Amino acid sequence: MYNSKITGMGYFVPDNVVTNDDLSKMMDTNDAWIQERTGIKERRWIEKGSGETSSSMGAKAAKIAIERAGLTKDDIDFIVFATLSPDMYFPGCGVQIQEILDMPTIGALDVRNQCSGFVYAMSVADQFIKTGMYKNVLVIGSEYHSGGLDLTTRGRGVSVIFGDGAGAAVLSRTEDNNKGILSTHLHSEGKHARELVVEAPSIAHWVPQILEENDPNDESYYPYMNGTFVFKNAVVRFSEVIMEGLVKNSILPTDIDMFIPHQANLRISQFIQKKFQLRDDQVYNNIMKYGNTTAASIIIALTEAWEKGKIKDNDLVVLAAFGSGFTWGSVIMRW
Repeated sequence: MYNSKITGMGYFVPDNVVTNDDLSKMMDTNDAWIQERTGIKERRWIEKGSGETSSSMGAKAAKIAIERAGLTKDDIDFIVFATLSPDMYFPGCGVQIQEILDMPTIGALDVRNQCSGFVYAMSVADQFIKTGMYKNVLVIGSEYHSGGLDLTTRGRGVSVIFGDGAGAAVLSRTEDNNKGILSTHLHSEGKHARELVVEAPSIAHWVPQILEENDPNDESYYPYMNGTFVFKNAVVRFSEVIMEGLVKNSILPTDIDMFIPHQANLRISQFIQKKFQLRDDQVYNNIMKYGNTTAASIIIALTEAWEKGKIKDNDLVVLAAFGSGFTWGSVIMRW
């Protein structure tokens, strides 16, 4: 059996910074209200008319990751693309990456696990490498949220949270079983699917119906979140899936060198940090400046932490996510 390890990472975020004060001009909100509930100070949103998309941002992040891995596009054997905001209803963004980067006709897989998307995508790539099927797998998380948010007071509970951005990692084969991904752990609980959801458009609510209704009060096209319920479930599932990974590898919480949580809400991250008694230098958060970039959040944060020298050789790194579905998961890796 092989192990897989990250050999290159990169991220891309739009230049356009949207502060909480900017949002207060669009809806009844303010900086203090947003920071108190989410910890977010600003986020990046794609400029309208720029032509930027989830796939184009993902491609930019991927180019950086491939170069840092010391590889070329022709060395990549497979693509796994995680997003809830694809450029088109179908096909998915994976094939667009293959085309944008002018890659060989390799396979491309799209993962639709929302905030847990990058963790799920890493697990899929890890299994492909562990079984010997592929040597280098490109994993991307990318989100274009701003084009689909309700930017009115009605939607402020959700719209202030999300940002746009992309991150990418190259997972490569290693024969050192003490390095790379040690284990991944994935879970779901579909009975809570409607607690965090976008209901339309869908096959059940399709184009002719949309055109016929033309209802300005229809909220089914915008994200809905039962925030309190999601928070309560998130802190429980985060803790469970982190501990599951630690137990699997006979590791104690005190052994963690760097914990990168999905950047959903700073309050959730702080709750988990306190529960596991982790110091500030053992946790990396950047939701304050990027908001929640869903499938992109963990890989953007992981890349930033590595660039700042906060992750070093042989460090134990833990990734964990919880989100819509509900789905949740963790990745335990030795750097």
